Amino acid sequence: MSAATRRLTTAQALVRFLAAQYTERDGVRHRLIAGTWGIFGHGNVAGLGQALVEYADVMPYHQGRSEQAMVHAAVGHARQLNRLSAQAVTTSIGPGATNLVTGAALATINRLPVLLLPGDYFASHAADPLLQQLEHPIEADVSVNDTLRPVSRYFDRVTRPEALIASALQAMRVLTDPAETGAVTLALPQDVQAEAYDWPEEFFADRVWRVRRPAPDPVELTEAVRAVRAAERPLIVAGGGIHHSEAEEALKALVDATGIPVASTQAGKGALRHDHPADLGGIGHTGTAVSDDLARTADLVIGVGTRYSDFTTASGTLFQRPDVRFLNLNITAFDAHKLAARTLVCDARTGLTALAEALSGHRVDAAYESEYRAGKTRWDETVAAAYRADDDSAVPTQTQVLGALDAVVGDEDVVINAAGSLPGDLHKLWRARSPRQYHLEYGYSCMGYEIPAALGVQQAAPGTPVWALVGDGTYLMNPTEIVTAVQENLPVKLVLVQNHGYASIGGLSESVGAERFGTDYRHRAADGTFTGAPLPVDLAANAASLGMDVLRAKTVGELREALRTARSADRPTCVYVETDPAPPTAPPAEAWWDVPVAEVSARAAATDARAEYERAVADRRRHL
Repeated sequence: MSAATRRLTTAQALVRFLAAQYTERDGVRHRLIAGTWGIFGHGNVAGLGQALVEYADVMPYHQGRSEQAMVHAAVGHARQLNRLSAQAVTTSIGPGATNLVTGAALATINRLPVLLLPGDYFASHAADPLLQQLEHPIEADVSVNDTLRPVSRYFDRVTRPEALIASALQAMRVLTDPAETGAVTLALPQDVQAEAYDWPEEFFADRVWRVRRPAPDPVELTEAVRAVRAAERPLIVAGGGIHHSEAEEALKALVDATGIPVASTQAGKGALRHDHPADLGGIGHTGTAVSDDLARTADLVIGVGTRYSDFTTASGTLFQRPDVRFLNLNITAFDAHKLAARTLVCDARTGLTALAEALSGHRVDAAYESEYRAGKTRWDETVAAAYRADDDSAVPTQTQVLGALDAVVGDEDVVINAAGSLPGDLHKLWRARSPRQYHLEYGYSCMGYEIPAALGVQQAAPGTPVWALVGDGTYLMNPTEIVTAVQENLPVKLVLVQNHGYASIGGLSESVGAERFGTDYRHRAADGTFTGAPLPVDLAANAASLGMDVLRAKTVGELREALRTARSADRPTCVYVETDPAPPTAPPAEAWWDVPVAEVSARAAATDARAEYERAVADRRRHL
């Protein structure tokens, strides 16, 4: 007797399969593919487009305006749900597909799952070349979708219906593997999407993918405990892996028992509440003074779920003690072995719990605790000064904008940012109240991430106030998903900070001898110089034209009132504020960042910057 089958097109079968996939961790089940974002063209409208209509009852559909933005929205959704749920993104062949590359790179760099389903050429080559098809003279199987290979954790081109079975299962395996996850691409030739096949019924049965919590190797654990007990000045560097593993309570238990202080990467901030006595705030180039001072004198650095980016290590100049050693707890061996570290290759929660149990009775010296607590108190005073605004009628500075927002948000609010000068200010100053509140995409630092990511977070956490903080440069990169927020009635809150240029890169340009060239939004005179007059651009009016309610705030007092109004709003709302860029209210960088400077130049700005660069780079270490 033959097994039962069901005759469906490839696209229909894929949608039915995706609707039946689940994750499970700690006994809690989540739908793996919670919905599908899509923009339709000739490469997917008759295949996946038709299938999503056919099965609208089991697969929610979300209409995007930009392919890149759809990936950002899906990434925001996955991060909010600790990688236990993801979304799919479908596009047409051609520019729709290549527009996925930036979002895919962001997802993979940040180790966040997203399923990409771009259309592709005819597998049969019956119509060849197609509209938008890339022709390669010696590789006939190449298409523009091959640009997604280096930024995907798994890639396949499904050239026969039956090939989907193995490929779809591999795609789900990678999406749900905490050590391998990232962007997954199934390129779908448009004729194959529409082709019918007799699918085995088992393909559509509910399938649960259990997300593992691997325990540490006993030998590695013994060596790790020995290293911690021998350390006089240990420091934990908390990375994003703590959040992904939901290990915040395990970290707190370890810290409460041992007194080891915690500094956080951009992805790890919020691993401890800001008011915990051992939370020292951000680390590295955009870190706090207390974190970076302790990092320079630490004899053991315990990295938990971190990739050790150049911002975290201050480009190899931060950890300066001659005998400093590293202990890395990470679910991926690739990251655990960085900086010649002792390794604990395991789940963050499982590993921290085991470490705390094995360290029972151990605590750092009281003088060390007193030292870092005093440093934390001094930094808290620095934050208060940066946030303070005594004159309600004054134009706010950027740090005063953050202070006003800090006074409005609750513990449950989510604050999203990715690029510009805001990430540095937020890493130094933001008082994270809960594990999910601080949402900074800084693995790729992608301008245009914030607004679409806010949509994904809002879908994952209905009823939660979600804030997207953007500068004018970032807003101009990708405002299109405001329309989607309006269409789907997602009450995201946009704080739009207007400072008439690329503030972050302008400052960097000045520091490396490039003299702020090309970083201002100003009128250009006939001789090529900038006149200094801002461009007559009204971004608030633009946001309103896309359907947002807009509140204009010209003063500190108006800003506070606008933020309170926006937080209680039940539809997409923008708070627009022009900031005063003159006063240097943000604390300066506490550690270096390597941006190579011209070795020779006829301009004084560049030669002076090179001299400073050579002084700084001399402190770089290779940790072996």
